[in-house]
Amino acid sequence: MRSIDPKTISERENYKFLIGSIIPRPIAFVTSLSEEGVLNGAPFSYFNIVSSNPPMVSLSIQRSNGNQKDTARNILNKKEFVIHIVDEHNVEQINHTAATLSPSESEVELAKLTPIESSKISVPGIKEAKVRLECMLEHALELGDTNAQAGCDFLIGRVVQYHIEEEIYEEGRIDPRGLGAVSRLAGNDYAKIGEIFTKERPK
Repeated sequence: MRSIDPKTISERENYKFLIGSIIPRPIAFVTSLSEEGVLNGAPFSYFNIVSSNPPMVSLSIQRSNGNQKDTARNILNKKEFVIHIVDEHNVEQINHTAATLSPSESEVELAKLTPIESSKISVPGIKEAKVRLECMLEHALELGDTNAQAGCDFLIGRVVQYHIEEEIYEEGRIDPRGLGAVSRLAGNDYAKIGEIFTKERPK
Protein backbone atom coordinates (compact mmCIF):
# COMPACT_ATOMS: atom_id res chain seq x y z
CA MET A 1 0.00 0.00 0.00
CA ARG A 2 1.29 3.45 -0.93
CA SER A 3 1.54 5.99 1.91
CA ILE A 4 1.56 9.71 1.10
CA ASP A 5 1.91 12.74 3.38
CA PRO A 6 -0.62 15.37 2.17
CA LYS A 7 1.87 18.12 3.05
CA THR A 8 4.28 16.82 0.38
CA ILE A 9 1.83 17.06 -2.53
CA SER A 10 0.00 19.89 -4.28
CA GLU A 11 -3.52 21.12 -3.56
CA ARG A 12 -4.61 19.62 -6.88
CA GLU A 13 -3.18 16.20 -5.97
CA ASN A 14 -4.93 16.31 -2.58
CA TYR A 15 -8.15 17.20 -4.39
CA LYS A 16 -7.84 14.24 -6.76
CA PHE A 17 -7.15 11.77 -3.95
CA LEU A 18 -10.10 13.01 -1.91
CA ILE A 19 -12.71 13.09 -4.68
CA GLY A 20 -11.47 9.78 -6.04
CA SER A 21 -11.72 7.95 -2.73
CA ILE A 22 -14.68 9.57 -0.96
CA ILE A 23 -17.36 8.28 -3.33
CA PRO A 24 -20.20 8.41 -4.07
CA ARG A 25 -20.98 11.92 -2.87
CA PRO A 26 -24.52 13.37 -2.77
CA ILE A 27 -25.04 16.51 -4.85
CA ALA A 28 -26.81 19.60 -3.58
CA PHE A 29 -28.10 22.09 -6.12
CA VAL A 30 -28.19 25.35 -4.18
CA THR A 31 -30.16 28.47 -5.00
CA SER A 32 -29.34 31.80 -3.40
CA LEU A 33 -30.14 35.46 -4.02
CA SER A 34 -27.62 38.21 -4.69
CA GLU A 35 -27.98 41.70 -3.21
CA GLU A 36 -29.26 42.78 -6.64
CA GLY A 37 -31.93 40.06 -6.60
CA VAL A 38 -30.27 37.71 -9.11
CA LEU A 39 -31.20 34.06 -8.52
CA ASN A 40 -27.94 32.13 -8.40
CA GLY A 41 -27.81 28.35 -8.74
CA ALA A 42 -24.86 25.99 -8.42
CA PRO A 43 -24.18 22.29 -7.67
CA PHE A 44 -21.95 21.18 -4.78
CA SER A 45 -20.84 17.68 -3.82
CA TYR A 46 -19.10 18.67 -0.59
CA PHE A 47 -22.50 18.34 1.08
CA ASN A 48 -24.08 16.19 3.81
CA ILE A 49 -26.32 15.84 6.88
CA VAL A 50 -25.06 17.39 10.12
CA SER A 51 -27.92 16.74 12.53
CA SER A 52 -31.55 15.63 12.64
CA ASN A 53 -32.33 17.39 15.94
CA PRO A 54 -32.47 20.12 14.82
CA PRO A 55 -32.39 19.20 11.11
CA MET A 56 -29.17 20.68 9.72
CA VAL A 57 -27.06 20.17 6.61
CA SER A 58 -23.58 21.30 5.61
CA LEU A 59 -22.02 22.79 2.49
CA SER A 60 -18.32 23.29 1.92
CA ILE A 61 -17.85 25.84 -0.85
CA GLN A 62 -14.29 25.92 -2.14
CA ARG A 63 -12.74 29.29 -2.91
CA SER A 64 -10.80 30.09 -6.08
CA ASN A 65 -7.47 31.78 -5.28
CA GLY A 66 -8.98 32.94 -2.01
CA ASN A 67 -12.04 34.46 -3.68
CA GLN A 68 -15.52 33.53 -2.43
CA LYS A 69 -17.96 31.98 -4.87
CA ASP A 70 -21.25 33.76 -5.55
CA THR A 71 -23.23 31.14 -3.60
CA ALA A 72 -21.16 31.56 -0.43
CA ARG A 73 -21.27 35.35 -0.65
CA ASN A 74 -25.04 35.35 -1.19
CA ILE A 75 -25.72 32.95 1.69
CA LEU A 76 -23.48 34.87 4.09
CA ASN A 77 -25.25 38.10 3.12
CA LYS A 78 -28.88 36.92 3.09
CA LYS A 79 -28.66 33.99 5.57
CA GLU A 80 -31.06 31.93 3.41
CA PHE A 81 -30.74 29.31 0.67
CA VAL A 82 -32.51 26.31 -0.85
CA ILE A 83 -30.95 22.87 -1.32
CA HIS A 84 -32.31 20.56 -4.01
CA ILE A 85 -31.44 16.89 -4.47
CA VAL A 86 -29.99 16.27 -7.94
CA ASP A 87 -31.66 13.32 -9.70
CA GLU A 88 -31.60 11.46 -13.01
CA HIS A 89 -34.20 13.80 -14.54
CA ASN A 90 -32.63 17.15 -13.66
CA VAL A 91 -28.89 16.37 -13.72
CA GLU A 92 -28.47 17.44 -17.35
CA GLN A 93 -29.93 20.89 -16.72
CA ILE A 94 -28.12 21.28 -13.42
CA ASN A 95 -24.81 20.37 -15.04
CA HIS A 96 -25.21 23.55 -17.14
CA THR A 97 -25.28 25.64 -13.95
CA ALA A 98 -21.65 24.71 -13.20
CA ALA A 99 -20.62 27.18 -15.93
CA THR A 100 -18.70 30.24 -14.76
CA LEU A 101 -20.96 33.28 -15.01
CA SER A 102 -20.71 36.82 -13.66
CA PRO A 103 -22.64 37.61 -10.44
CA SER A 104 -25.17 39.56 -12.53
CA GLU A 105 -26.11 36.47 -14.58
CA SER A 106 -28.47 33.72 -13.40
CA GLU A 107 -27.47 30.08 -13.84
CA VAL A 108 -31.12 29.18 -13.25
CA GLU A 109 -32.09 31.13 -16.37
CA LEU A 110 -29.15 29.72 -18.34
CA ALA A 111 -30.25 26.14 -17.60
CA LYS A 112 -33.93 26.97 -18.26
CA LEU A 113 -34.92 25.82 -14.77
CA THR A 114 -38.24 27.00 -13.30
CA PRO A 115 -38.13 29.18 -10.15
CA ILE A 116 -40.75 28.37 -7.51
CA GLU A 117 -41.61 30.45 -4.45
CA SER A 118 -40.47 29.20 -1.05
CA SER A 119 -42.77 28.94 1.97
CA LYS A 120 -40.64 30.35 4.80
CA ILE A 121 -37.73 32.15 3.16
CA SER A 122 -37.37 34.73 0.39
CA VAL A 123 -35.04 32.65 -1.82
CA PRO A 124 -36.92 30.73 -4.55
CA GLY A 125 -36.27 27.08 -5.27
CA ILE A 126 -36.62 25.27 -8.58
CA LYS A 127 -39.62 23.23 -9.68
CA GLU A 128 -37.58 20.47 -11.38
CA ALA A 129 -36.35 18.92 -8.09
CA LYS A 130 -38.32 16.13 -6.34
CA VAL A 131 -36.90 17.18 -2.96
CA ARG A 132 -36.00 20.68 -1.86
CA LEU A 133 -35.02 21.99 1.55
CA GLU A 134 -35.51 25.59 2.60
CA CYS A 135 -32.58 26.54 4.84
CA MET A 136 -31.52 29.33 7.18
CA LEU A 137 -27.81 29.84 7.83
CA GLU A 138 -26.90 28.53 11.29
CA HIS A 139 -23.07 28.68 11.31
CA ALA A 140 -20.33 29.81 8.93
CA LEU A 141 -16.61 29.08 9.16
CA GLU A 142 -13.64 30.07 7.02
CA LEU A 143 -11.32 27.10 6.73
CA GLY A 144 -7.77 26.93 5.42
CA ASP A 145 -4.10 26.70 6.33
CA THR A 146 -3.04 29.08 9.09
CA ASN A 147 -0.27 30.49 6.86
CA ALA A 148 -2.46 30.97 3.81
CA GLN A 149 -5.76 32.56 2.85
CA ALA A 150 -9.01 30.70 3.53
CA GLY A 151 -9.57 27.75 1.22
CA CYS A 152 -13.29 27.33 1.69
CA ASP A 153 -16.47 28.57 3.34
CA PHE A 154 -18.00 25.86 5.51
CA LEU A 155 -21.70 26.60 5.97
CA ILE A 156 -24.25 24.86 8.17
CA GLY A 157 -27.90 25.46 7.42
CA ARG A 158 -30.98 24.66 9.46
CA VAL A 159 -33.79 23.11 7.43
CA VAL A 160 -36.96 25.13 8.04
CA GLN A 161 -39.22 23.54 5.43
CA TYR A 162 -39.23 20.29 3.42
CA HIS A 163 -40.84 19.95 -0.01
CA ILE A 164 -41.17 16.33 -1.21
CA GLU A 165 -42.84 15.12 -4.41
CA GLU A 166 -46.01 13.16 -3.55
CA GLU A 167 -45.10 10.23 -5.82
CA ILE A 168 -41.94 9.44 -3.81
CA TYR A 169 -43.44 10.06 -0.34
CA GLU A 170 -44.42 6.82 1.41
CA GLU A 171 -45.69 6.91 5.02
CA GLY A 172 -43.06 9.35 6.27
CA ARG A 173 -40.26 7.92 4.12
CA ILE A 174 -38.77 8.75 0.73
CA ASP A 175 -38.64 6.02 -1.92
CA PRO A 176 -34.96 5.95 -3.03
CA ARG A 177 -35.71 4.49 -6.45
CA GLY A 178 -38.47 7.01 -7.07
CA LEU A 179 -36.14 9.84 -6.10
CA GLY A 180 -33.44 8.52 -8.44
CA ALA A 181 -30.71 10.66 -6.87
CA VAL A 182 -27.40 10.79 -8.68
CA SER A 183 -24.04 11.07 -6.98
CA ARG A 184 -20.70 12.59 -7.86
CA LEU A 185 -17.56 10.58 -8.50
CA ALA A 186 -14.27 12.03 -9.80
CA GLY A 187 -13.64 13.94 -13.03
CA ASN A 188 -16.78 14.13 -15.18
CA ASP A 189 -18.26 10.92 -13.75
CA TYR A 190 -21.58 10.46 -11.93
CA ALA A 191 -23.37 7.39 -10.55
CA LYS A 192 -26.99 6.29 -10.22
CA ILE A 193 -28.62 4.32 -7.43
CA GLY A 194 -27.50 0.74 -8.05
CA GLU A 195 -28.22 -2.47 -6.18
CA ILE A 196 -29.84 -1.89 -2.79
CA PHE A 197 -29.17 -4.41 -0.03
CA THR A 198 -30.24 -4.59 3.62
CA LYS A 199 -28.21 -5.32 6.76
CA GLU A 200 -29.77 -5.30 10.23
CA ARG A 201 -27.83 -3.37 12.84
CA PRO A 202 -26.58 -5.38 15.82
CA LYS A 203 -28.47 -4.74 19.07
